[in-house]
Amino acid sequence: MKQLKPLIITFFILALAVFAIVYAIPTIQLKVHGTDEERKGGKEMVLKNYGAAIDSAADVFNINPSYLKALCYLECSGRKVFDHRFEPHVFGKLKNVKFNMLDNYEHVTPNLLMDANDEALKNLASSWGPFQLMGYKCLLLNIKVRDIRGDESVFYGVKWIDMTYGKYLREGKYRDAFHIHNTGMVYPKNGKARTYDPDYCERGIELMAWFDQHP
Repeated sequence: MKQLKPLIITFFILALAVFAIVYAIPTIQLKVHGTDEERKGGKEMVLKNYGAAIDSAADVFNINPSYLKALCYLECSGRKVFDHRFEPHVFGKLKNVKFNMLDNYEHVTPNLLMDANDEALKNLASSWGPFQLMGYKCLLLNIKVRDIRGDESVFYGVKWIDMTYGKYLREGKYRDAFHIHNTGMVYPKNGKARTYDPDYCERGIELMAWFDQHP
């Protein structure tokens, strides 16, 4: 029996390894990376994955749904599952705020970060949801990061948009709105966009025209 014990242990180890390779690892990867359909982008995918939620939130906050759908396309291509973006420079700023080396960062003050460890700060310094909001924006909404990356991400994203630059949208100043979302400031008077993609705002307006025709 003593001679069989090592063989039995080896058998169970191999069995666990086979289970992990065949079942566990693919399941974990699927949850993290999503299916091919969930990672598929396009204007039609904006409508399929977010259309109903956007229409509902747009009605609540009195915002043109075509703007929100265009923004969704620009930020995540309408994908249901996509990689989030971590911003090291934002992480550094938030860390300086936490340790009182900086008074505030975009209205985030030290008292809001008292209990935040490095992992929490990384989440706050990453962008989430179909509108790719930075995690620290949730502090201004008095919610958690999980709320802007979960099932309610569209609602809270539109709520933040409404609080931040909703007046520009209701005045029909869409070029300013796209520029504010991407850079935090209105479209420059000199006509030179400061967005990461120089055509970001113009593409957004063109996309709005498409979504107007495909509600």
